[in-house]
Amino acid sequence: MLKIYNTLTRKTEEFQTLQPKLVKMYVCGVTVYNDAHVGHAMSAIVFDVIRRYLIYRGYAVKFVMNYTDVDDKIINRARQLGEEPLQLSQRYIDDYASDLKNLNVLPATANPQVSKTMPLIIQFIEGLIQKGYAYAAQNGDVYFRVSKDADYGKLSNRKLDDMQAGARIEVGEQKEHPMDFALWKAAKAGEISWESPWGQGRPGWHIECSAMNLAELGEQIDIHGGGNDLIFPHHENEIAQSESYTGKEFSRYWMHNGMLQLGGEKMSKSLGNIVSIKEFLSKRSADVMRMLVLNGTYRAPLLFNDETLDAAERNVERLKSALKPASVSATGYPAETLPAASESAKKNFTEAMDNDFNTAGAVAALFELSKAINTARDNGATSEQLQPAQSAFKELANALGLKLEEKQGSSAQDAEVNALIAERNEARKNKQWKRSDEIRDQLKALGVTLEDSKDGTTWKWS
Repeated sequence: MLKIYNTLTRKTEEFQTLQPKLVKMYVCGVTVYNDAHVGHAMSAIVFDVIRRYLIYRGYAVKFVMNYTDVDDKIINRARQLGEEPLQLSQRYIDDYASDLKNLNVLPATANPQVSKTMPLIIQFIEGLIQKGYAYAAQNGDVYFRVSKDADYGKLSNRKLDDMQAGARIEVGEQKEHPMDFALWKAAKAGEISWESPWGQGRPGWHIECSAMNLAELGEQIDIHGGGNDLIFPHHENEIAQSESYTGKEFSRYWMHNGMLQLGGEKMSKSLGNIVSIKEFLSKRSADVMRMLVLNGTYRAPLLFNDETLDAAERNVERLKSALKPASVSATGYPAETLPAASESAKKNFTEAMDNDFNTAGAVAALFELSKAINTARDNGATSEQLQPAQSAFKELANALGLKLEEKQGSSAQDAEVNALIAERNEARKNKQWKRSDEIRDQLKALGVTLEDSKDGTTWKWS
């Protein structure tokens, strides 16, 4: 039985869906005003792994990830660049979609955008006003009335009286209560805006996700995810809006990933320690980023530095070894050994992932099967004997989103490498060791790793 830690109840609970074998899942996406960074990659991979495992366990998954394309940061950035806000945000949406594809993240069922959900956002706000949960201020702003929501604060485990003590009403705001939050903001001069019953303006941040979720998945969902920095106020306010509007429980399970840290510090533009996804992928493979995430616990902070990345890279290379072909001199191996190893790995993999997506335990099961495959190959297993276990291995790796593919060169590059290896083999045959070493160094400089064995020389791009 799959069990999930629920931020709302602070308990690990048995997973039960609203509809049999269907999971409706919403994950907060990015605010698109700059290049996406490895912190975004971490969150995207966490929820991609969760989605992939649910599919592995036989669920159909409707997976929605939004884009916030209307926001103060977008407006300010567009002004700096002399670009239209929606043009700028669409450019970064396209870039992020490309980043996710390169990270082997499955495409979402839907990627709603704030700018394309405006009629429903306005309708949603009107409904909250009619029910007494929101009010329009004289300056054109609309606020959610937190004092009307009896269980406001239940996700973050905060009490309204305690929150009020540290809150204040900013200059220009016309709130009834310091903790009331904006559903609609009156337009400022020169800003992008939309017509509404309260005048020109644009939505507040929190109402956007509630409306986009309603549009794509309906009034109730199974899983709502995001970074743990969104618990308060964003997800708290989503619950308040959605449940006040529909009168129903919004999400059954709330899941939050920990934050990625660079050198022990949280990534921050002010600290100048941002690493973009593009920059990362220019130096390391997508599997390395994914392995870094898999090695940890999704709810805990994740340390991102050369040491942890090198360890992740070594793990990826170790797993790749399981997919090597049988030796050309293979004579056979005890037939019952590998099927038993495959079944054991699948059982351990499922038990780990069923325990709140324990990916480190799942990776351990992969290594267990990898070791069995490598041992069998080294002891003479044939391709026919290896194939079922390697297929099981690929199935489990795919459930984690690991591709485990060797780097590929162009046909011309491959031909050059093969020619050099042939020359090296000839040099070794003639005991021209100096020339042999020179060619090995030349191949290493090209990014080629050689492996000499009794069956000959094999190579791969490193």
